[in-house]
Amino acid sequence: MDHEPSKPQTSTSEPAADSGPDISSDRHGRIILAATPIGNVGDASARLIELLGSADIVAAEDTRRLHRLVQSLDVTVSGRVVSYHEHNEATKTAELLDQVRSGKTIVMVTDAGMPAVSDPGFRLVEGAVAAGLTVTAVPGPSAVLTALALSGLPTDRFCFEGFLPRKAGERASRLADLDAERRTMVFFEAPHRLEPMLRALHERFGPDRKAAVCRELTKTYEEVIRGSLRELLQWAETNEVRGEIAVVVGGAPEQAPGTPEDNVAAVNELVSQGLRLKDAVAAVAEEARVSKRELYAAVLAAR
Repeated sequence: MDHEPSKPQTSTSEPAADSGPDISSDRHGRIILAATPIGNVGDASARLIELLGSADIVAAEDTRRLHRLVQSLDVTVSGRVVSYHEHNEATKTAELLDQVRSGKTIVMVTDAGMPAVSDPGFRLVEGAVAAGLTVTAVPGPSAVLTALALSGLPTDRFCFEGFLPRKAGERASRLADLDAERRTMVFFEAPHRLEPMLRALHERFGPDRKAAVCRELTKTYEEVIRGSLRELLQWAETNEVRGEIAVVVGGAPEQAPGTPEDNVAAVNELVSQGLRLKDAVAAVAEEARVSKRELYAAVLAAR
């Protein structure tokens, strides 16, 4: 039921601890992205459990998976359950946004982890933001961060690349774009495509690049295999791999800067394309991390 907004109230008492959005008293519709367990149902947060039982609408990637989850949590969903997945996002988004405009609270859940991260939900958030509607989140389990933390690889800077393309040519092109990526990279992959993926990584980044295959995270048979890409490929070739998989790959090693003489040809190439010598030297020096003055002198000496 819609309510008129009440006037602000003031109080001189100590403020209560912030326990997050109170949807029972929310007078304006909103979308709440709620993270669900990635394996162990015991990782469900108290806020997730409360929301599933009290939201006006629960939008679920798979309503059957939602049913199993609420059974495990001993929660009764009082609101309407609707399916919201990659095949109906385009048609369902407008309908859900209309519900928010009418004052409804919608909780969005996917099969595991945070909605909108390599899962349905982005279109809903994008539409809500464009319409000026409220979007918030109930954080929780994340396969990306869990795999990163367990990988043993640097965690200070990382990027998430999701699933690589299935076709070999497109996959090779995507990996070529990551040749110089210095950050630790996190990928998702299906078990039956893990071996060709690791082979592609091995071919592109070299056999000695450090990586980790993380499977069945937080579940009974959780396993993290760490080693070089050569070792991981050999493991995948000799083992039947099952379960949900995240692959973490170390970033490209830092290249030692070359000498100014090593970069003379690159300067001459830019000059032949019409760039002024001074500008060509500046561009190459910045890219190669060498002294502009020394590079300029090397170019003149080579002429």
